[in-house]
Amino acid sequence: MWYAVGVALRNMLYSCGIKKSDSPNIPTVCIGNLRMGGTGKTPHTEYLVRLFSDRRTALLSRGYGRKSTGFVIAEEESTPAQVGDEPLMLKRRFPSLTVAVCEDRAEGIRRLAQLPEPPELVLLDDAYQHRKVKSTATILLTEFSDPFSDDRILPFGNLREFRSGNNRADIVVVTKCPPAISLRKREKYRRQLHLQSSQQLFFSQISYLPPQPLFEGQEWQPVKNVLLVTGIAHPAPLKHHLEKHCTVRHLDFPDHHSFTSEDCRHIANRFNAIKEESKAIVTTEKDAMRMLGAASNGQLTGLPIFYIPISIHFTDEDTFDMAIKKFV
Repeated sequence: MWYAVGVALRNMLYSCGIKKSDSPNIPTVCIGNLRMGGTGKTPHTEYLVRLFSDRRTALLSRGYGRKSTGFVIAEEESTPAQVGDEPLMLKRRFPSLTVAVCEDRAEGIRRLAQLPEPPELVLLDDAYQHRKVKSTATILLTEFSDPFSDDRILPFGNLREFRSGNNRADIVVVTKCPPAISLRKREKYRRQLHLQSSQQLFFSQISYLPPQPLFEGQEWQPVKNVLLVTGIAHPAPLKHHLEKHCTVRHLDFPDHHSFTSEDCRHIANRFNAIKEESKAIVTTEKDAMRMLGAASNGQLTGLPIFYIPISIHFTDEDTFDMAIKKFV
């Protein structure tokens, strides 16, 4: 209960102007959600990186799960302990992208502005509750199968703040949708989410891309048995996707789990216990970043380990692109 009281008081102080929000000189786009756990922020952030590839863009994240503190610029050689798994994944996927982590987003933007080539646009990953920065555009994500309108604030539910916090969003995206959504269903969601007339609503779907090797020299071949290893909030959709093609055994670790030598030994033992020859270890791209660091002890050497990248697309892609570009 006291958490809810504290969140309500904090938001009231910002809304009344008693606590001030910075309005950076650099255009910023905030991507976030109301509830705990994954709603697809990382693939949507990646979508925006591609959309604004014609600009000098920077990604600023808290760097959840990292062991470092303060402002850190990510490099391709960085580790999850230094910058977090999601920023590292995006840095390795987009080497020319400036990726930084900082708990204080306002300070992070100031530090980015001081770089020899300051960004023309900053994407703020998972910063919806970080009200010290008033973003140029704010995108709120919510899952199709578990919208924030059906949830309650912690500790009574999984929301980080009250459902009314959705009023701060310029654009709301319903994520992880089925392939086709009727106009009637879209209007139902608009009413269900209690959106204002000025808020734009979009729907996106996830696509699973072909598996990629964790270690060089390996090549994916379809198998009949998979040991799925995950440390994400909602692994069920990936598990369901794999079960369409093979038998799946699942090792489910907590979200943002930091893999250890003991974990690697356990993964290897579970994999070796599968008697069938047609088998492989499959994980997510974010988990692969953390697993790769733990794999240096040799426990996983020689095992066929693959990660599955994901991408997203919008039901009305051109309309979404134009909508967000109007802000920045």
